[in-house]
Amino acid sequence: MSRIVRAALLQASWTGDKESMIQKHEEYARKAAADGAKVMCFQELFYGPYFCQVQKKEYYAYAEPIPNGPTTIRMQKLARETGMVLICPMYEEDDRTAGIFYNTAVVIDSDGTFLGKYRKTHIPHVEGFWEKFYFRPGNLGYPVFETAVGKVGVYICYDRHFPEGARALGLNGAELVFIPAATSRGLSEYLWRVEQVSHALANGYFVGTINRVGIESEYGPDDFYGQSYFVDPRGQFVGKVGDAHEEELLVRDLEMGMVEEVRQTWQFYRDRRPEMYADLVHA
Repeated sequence: MSRIVRAALLQASWTGDKESMIQKHEEYARKAAADGAKVMCFQELFYGPYFCQVQKKEYYAYAEPIPNGPTTIRMQKLARETGMVLICPMYEEDDRTAGIFYNTAVVIDSDGTFLGKYRKTHIPHVEGFWEKFYFRPGNLGYPVFETAVGKVGVYICYDRHFPEGARALGLNGAELVFIPAATSRGLSEYLWRVEQVSHALANGYFVGTINRVGIESEYGPDDFYGQSYFVDPRGQFVGKVGDAHEEELLVRDLEMGMVEEVRQTWQFYRDRRPEMYADLVHA
């Protein structure tokens, strides 16, 4: 049965301050909604720079509680206004324990309902990506959210290098997985069009993945290379891949009936042998 979902991604450059960055995303969300989009995902740590290129405790100030912080509440209003499901990656401060922070994505339904959050599971700590200085590893598992556009999951940036969580999202019922990221030219660019495509193929779902663009010179020399895209369960790009240098709003039609069609063709879930994989979870 045909079911089209019009979906949007925004690869954006850093404006220099939090408020103008939020306003930029609000404006693009309204543009996407005007173009008929029903779901939209923002990039990793969407309202800030990618400050993990340096290790400075002053950037803890970007963190907010979720869902009771001001940006989550503001995004709920935006979802109601636009009628879109919104996936908003933010810097979360644990509301129970001071000094504990997570790299988190908020999922908001089209009526503004806060559906829940995903916390980034895999945290890198290498040159230019000093994330363990800022984030505790996620502890919420791999939730899949029942939204107005279907079953949506989230994986964040460095997570994409690990197929286990991508498979868990599929087993949990995901039809559409968003993978927001902040990754720089050179180190991982050759993997960018391989890993997310592989997750879509291996699990029979759509993937929408975003990378920011530009150089955030205050925080480091890294050049974020954009190239955001949607890929279908057959591993084919849906429309063009985003620009490698320029800010861009991508709006694409996803034929969600393809999920069932592909899963009934390639019976990867039926033919799994979990009893043979025990060694994979032993250190």
